Amino acid sequence: MSLHAPSRPLAFLTAALLLGGCTKDSSTPESEATANTLQKLRAEADRVKKGGAASARPEPETDKESRLAGLAAGMGDSGPSKLRLPARNDTVHVDTVAMKLTGLESSHSVRGRSGLGLTTEDLFLRVELVTQNVGTVPAPLSLDDAWLADAKGQTYALARDAQAVAGTRPLPTTWAPEQRTDVVLMFELPPEAVQDEGLALVVKGAGGDVRIPLR
Repeated sequence: MSLHAPSRPLAFLTAALLLGGCTKDSSTPESEATANTLQKLRAEADRVKKGGAASARPEPETDKESRLAGLAAGMGDSGPSKLRLPARNDTVHVDTVAMKLTGLESSHSVRGRSGLGLTTEDLFLRVELVTQNVGTVPAPLSLDDAWLADAKGQTYALARDAQAVAGTRPLPTTWAPEQRTDVVLMFELPPEAVQDEGLALVVKGAGGDVRIPLR
């Protein structure tokens, strides 16, 4: 935090208090709040002069809202980014349903066929899979409970709103014998997590959790 930036507003507030003749007896909630703010700023300045690190200035909520509105309008957003698939992209079996990763795409905004759109400061990750039941009997399997996990053990559940707008909806719950289905799963996670080398899609099958590497 710069110690010089607030000098003009502080001088103005101090002069206003002096011209208004504020005293302890005639103080108002506003003047008390201003005095408390000045006291905190002076204490911060004294702490920094004594060698302390300057505190980070919290980002105003209006700035966050403005940035989000800008992303929704396409400002500062270059559009969806296709991500490279892992070098080793093997077919994975969840019970008798074979799954193979066919596409990865990240973006700040998603839009459905109806025109409804969603925007996030983080990133939406679109995971595309081709699936097929290679068994001889119907295979029950729910992808609603699928999640992402990174190398640190952080997990990210299916982004329900984004899934309803831009993913496969409804998700199949049973695959008939030989049924082949393209599936799109939508997640929301921080940009650094998207680039995590240990990021994987985890699907819960009857035989246990199965990981599909994404990076």
